[in-house]
Amino acid sequence: AVHPLWQSPLTIPGGTRQSPINIQWRDSVYDPFLKPLKISYDPTTCLHIWNNGYSFLVEFDDSADRSTIVGGPLENQYRLKQFHFHWGAINDWGSEHTVDCKFYPAELHLVHWNAVEYPSFEEAVMEGNGLAVIGVFLKLGARHEGLQTLVDALPAVRHK
Repeated sequence: AVHPLWQSPLTIPGGTRQSPINIQWRDSVYDPFLKPLKISYDPTTCLHIWNNGYSFLVEFDDSADRSTIVGGPLENQYRLKQFHFHWGAINDWGSEHTVDCKFYPAELHLVHWNAVEYPSFEEAVMEGNGLAVIGVFLKLGARHEGLQTLVDALPAVRHK
């Protein structure tokens, strides 16, 4: 989404777990002990799409462990709550994060919460290990049928 502060690319703030981050390729270190990330999504848990005034969210039923991620650097299983996109006014930039200071046209965020440690998404949001977000950089390319299904639904949520 185009937040008012994101009318142009900004400098990247500091901090070890700060968002947005600039991933520096030369500083990346391979961890041979990192387990694979297991993603298990049940499409029937998709509830609805809604417009929050500056983006759209696709929300999921997170009352049970039906759409989850586990493994990788995660100590617990996390439930999918929603996904949303970040994009810019022009195709040169729009992603929240960068790689070697390069922006991508858009970025998908799949937001999960730690239902093992917390009773609700709202409580998990406030904690350091409460959320796990998968960020996917998006480039311009050929038509993508799955994404097109979502795009076709957007006129129905034109207004907040």
